[in-house]
Amino acid sequence: MSDQENHQTPSASTASVDPVAAALELTPLIRAHADETERGRRLAAPVVNALRSARLFAMGLPASLGGSETPIAAVLHTIEQIAYADGATGWNVMIAFDTGFMTGFLHEPQARALIASIHLPIVAGSISPPGRLVRTAGGYRLSGRWRFGSGCQQADLFVLGAMPDGEGIQVGTNLMHDMLWVTVPAAQVTILDTWRVAGLRGTGSHDFIVENLFVAEGFAEPLHVDAAAEPGPLYALGVFPAFGIVKAAVALGIARHAIEALKELALAKTPTGQTSLLRERPAVQADLARAEASVRSARALMNEVVADVWGTVVNRGRPNVEQQAWLRLAGADGVQRAIEAVDLMYNAGAGTAIHESSPLERCFRDVHVVPAHIVVQPYVYEVAGRVFLNLPPGTMLF
Repeated sequence: MSDQENHQTPSASTASVDPVAAALELTPLIRAHADETERGRRLAAPVVNALRSARLFAMGLPASLGGSETPIAAVLHTIEQIAYADGATGWNVMIAFDTGFMTGFLHEPQARALIASIHLPIVAGSISPPGRLVRTAGGYRLSGRWRFGSGCQQADLFVLGAMPDGEGIQVGTNLMHDMLWVTVPAAQVTILDTWRVAGLRGTGSHDFIVENLFVAEGFAEPLHVDAAAEPGPLYALGVFPAFGIVKAAVALGIARHAIEALKELALAKTPTGQTSLLRERPAVQADLARAEASVRSARALMNEVVADVWGTVVNRGRPNVEQQAWLRLAGADGVQRAIEAVDLMYNAGAGTAIHESSPLERCFRDVHVVPAHIVVQPYVYEVAGRVFLNLPPGTMLF
């Protein structure tokens, strides 16, 4: 086997795993527990267990740490399918990809050994806002309160961003050079019940705190977002481009759910004051077609961009600035196209769509939460446009 073939081929333990097939198989289970997930503001336990067993929480985790290190195209198809079953579940699988992906940038042997010691670990984390690290003998004292801890209730480990106090701490070379990345067992983290929101309630994205926790040297290191520890092509994509594109997969899965829900409704509902089914209304027909076009065109752009960039990274290249900009754009635009599609379906459903019993109601709430994430907010259009005009991106999150 050539060096290049070895570089592109997953380990024997992961080669037989088909995450897309697993997502399809689990769709009925996820859909059946979606209301429980929504009410409990966390993934239902049977869903967590099934996703873990199917390795769907391990797609971003390096093979060297026991993960699947799944090629990005399969990651996107998998996340979209799970979000089609339930938006909150899709978001949690997506976030597990993000945090698992970030472990591919950990260089410290102790942190890596801790992750590898857990079978199919679920990793949660946040850098918003960063905690504080104070130097002490043999390591640091960590304190902080972080927000948006999606999946924190089922996590085995946390990876946290923290700012060092004092002098003499080595830092990285990127624009986030002052921050350290800290690996912490879940038992040392306290979760606060704060996630009471409009949409994606089932993600359990609560705040969490750590108070004056001793962290040994080998569990804190500079946040090198531009220097992966892992050689695989997945980690050459770039942190923020990868984070953006997977958010689009969640939104497109929710939009696909809304389209199918509207189709089902249109075949059964006779609007008040009408004598024919909803499907006979030209405005509904046109809106459905527009929604389908939005979702499919967004997916086509995403697939085109990903195929181009993946062709670069599997040959041990790094995406150039324009390729990174296209990834960022495909992520942010995919979210916006999904919102347009859901809005069309929600409005077409009229009075039926406003009830909690309607899947359109939850799709509407869930999809509108997705662009709250900083990597897919509308400012990304400006960032991409700057790059296309041969200007610097204008943001550190690139």
